[in-house]
Amino acid sequence: MPESPSDDAVVGASRLDARERALELLYEADLKGRPVAEILAELPVAADPFTIELVTLADRHRDEIDADLVRVSRGWTLDRMPVVDRAILRVGVAELRWAPATPTAVVINEAVELAKRFSTDASSRYVNGVLSRIATDHRGPPPGC
Repeated sequence: MPESPSDDAVVGASRLDARERALELLYEADLKGRPVAEILAELPVAADPFTIELVTLADRHRDEIDADLVRVSRGWTLDRMPVVDRAILRVGVAELRWAPATPTAVVINEAVELAKRFSTDASSRYVNGVLSRIATDHRGPPPGC
């Protein structure tokens, strides 16, 4: 079993699927105001290990993640963000900060793809900007800058 989301437990589209499922679980927990552990425990079929790791990282570090989001989201409080965007950002920040083996571009690109699929064009640009700033803060500037 993989020890972290950076392990190659799943590849390609299935990694995006795992991120999508993590988004859904965080969205559900946020919308219902219930702990993530309860949502996971009630699943009729257990989520895959990568999804569980992403959800667990996002939940375990929620206060730190939310502090990052508030810091870089000028003019936007957490409550003002759409629930789906907030869930996408929490998954992305968790992966950027606590899964260093996952390339920055992969984390950001897949979060943007999720925003395009489940939110708006404006949300995809917003997600890109927020995660890019957080990535620079925690991982340094992109190569070549």
